[in-house]
This record gives sequence, structure tokens and C-alpha cells, in this order.
Amino acid sequence: MYFIQKASAMIAARSVPEGVALRNGGESRNCGRSDPQGGGRPKLRNKKCFSKDCIFNVVLRYSIYMGKIIVFVNQKGGVGKTTSAINIGAYIAKAGKKVLLVDFDSQGNMSSGVGAKKDKPTIYELLAGQCACEQAVKNTPVENLDAITADTDLSGAAIELVDEENREFFLKKALEPLREKYDFILIDCPPSLGILTLNGLAAADSVIVPMQCEYFALEGITLLLQTVKKVQKSINPKLVIGGIFFTMYDSRTRLAQDVVRQVQAYFKDLVFNTIIPRNIRLSEAPSHGVPICLYDPSCVGAKSYEKLAGEVIRRG
Repeated sequence: MYFIQKASAMIAARSVPEGVALRNGGESRNCGRSDPQGGGRPKLRNKKCFSKDCIFNVVLRYSIYMGKIIVFVNQKGGVGKTTSAINIGAYIAKAGKKVLLVDFDSQGNMSSGVGAKKDKPTIYELLAGQCACEQAVKNTPVENLDAITADTDLSGAAIELVDEENREFFLKKALEPLREKYDFILIDCPPSLGILTLNGLAAADSVIVPMQCEYFALEGITLLLQTVKKVQKSINPKLVIGGIFFTMYDSRTRLAQDVVRQVQAYFKDLVFNTIIPRNIRLSEAPSHGVPICLYDPSCVGAKSYEKLAGEVIRRG
């Protein structure tokens, strides 16, 4: 809806963004009117044009540059969700993509782990409309990687949102202006299925689920996928499951091997190929306030996250 409205406004203003190609194979024309300069780029002339081709191409222009929003969700704590969001985001940024990390957990662990300043404004002020979205964005030590931080004020938002109309869409509205500026926006939700997580699911294009290699995780993922299905029906019909990946994998235990085998057999292509092993260097990096790519890029955990980030990019 955002870029539909923007497209309509541009058409009404008799302008088309530079570089828009027509749908009919890129032919140099403009709804039947050629460019008087003889150039290959189509232009709208003085008359307003509301043809399907014009609307399609302006919408296509903006849909191409709308960053993909991915939410990391698992109602079970301690599964490596925040660590994964940080390191996947860092490696996507190192691949040359513009990435924004959004800390949507009042514990603020993502903010600390990525080395971003936790001073205000934070995500709470952005949700409350007390600042512009650009003011809430902070730099990190990783090039191409920015962050919106969180602090304990966010815990109050969960209570304040309960009585608000359209309470599930506050985060979506807050992040919408930033989609044109980033290739990927990664949201780290709290370990629960409350109103904050629902906001994350409502704002996202896809949900990625980190899963620890234990049997309790199998029960938890069933409940989580039921919640995602309800969100798809009533709040965000375009939400898709982007994938499931394993964390803290210990190949020496039969339990871990069994869990991986069962999940792969049931969810098939939804499961990422890369498995994140249990690695002490991954545990140490957050205490230094940097992602693993800066702390110890040669360790097995770093190499695993680099491969996983590549899979996330390819899945789009």
C-alpha cells in the first residue's frame, strides 16, 4: 500500500523515477508517446497517464527497492536467537548489503552485542512517535550495519499497547519509511508470543526460527508455527516462513543428531543447510560488544554464520 500510494502521487505529478523500464520487454516508449530526445528511458509527457503500464512500472520501481524485513522468533529463551540475528546481520552487511538490526527485546542484548550506543532515542521512542526514524538509527562497528537499540522502557510498551487500536501494527508503521534505505531489516523479538512479538510478525515479510537441538524445542516450534498461521490469517497474510536453522549443535550427542534428522524429515526445504555448532567464541563475542566477524572471524562459529548468512541472502 505504501508504494501504491507513492506511485499514484508520482503519476499525478507527471513524473516517473529514472530507470523504470516498461513491462513490454523494455521497449523505448511511454504509453504510446516516444521520448522527444530519442533516449531509451521512458518519460511521462505533460498529460497525466493512468495506464496500467505506467502504474505497474512505478510500483515495480519502488517494490524493487523496498528492503526485506525478517523477524527472528522463538518463544523459548536461550536458543541463540539474538546471537544469530546479530551475526547473520553482520555477515549480510559484509557481503555488501545495507542492513538494519532492530532490537525489539527490552533486555537490550542485541544492542549490547552489536556495539551500538543504547542512549535515547530507542525503539520505544520511535513507537511512541517521539522521534523520527532516522534519529533512532545508530551506527555499529561493522560497515553497512546499523541498529535501532532497546532498553527497559520497551517493557512498558507491551502494557501500553494493549488498549491501543491497531496495536499489532505499531512497529510496521514505524519501520515503513526505512524500507527504502536498507536491503535487509532484521528484528530480534523477545522470547515470548506476546504483543511485541505479534508486532514483529505483523511488520515482517518472513520469519526465521532458530532452534536448539533438544526435544523440548520440538514442542516449542509446533506452538510457534501455530501462532504464525494465525497471524497469516488475521494480521499479515503475506508473512511466510523463511526457514528454520539449528543452533548449539553438538555432533557428539545422539540427541542432537536425532532432533536434526526429525526436523529435516518433517520440514524438508524449510530447514537451512547450515548448522551452527556449539562454540565458545560465539559466547564470548557479545561481552566484547562486537559480532563474531570482528571478534574471531576464523573460528568455526564465525564460518558457520557466514555460510548461513549466504543462504539467507539467496533465499531473499
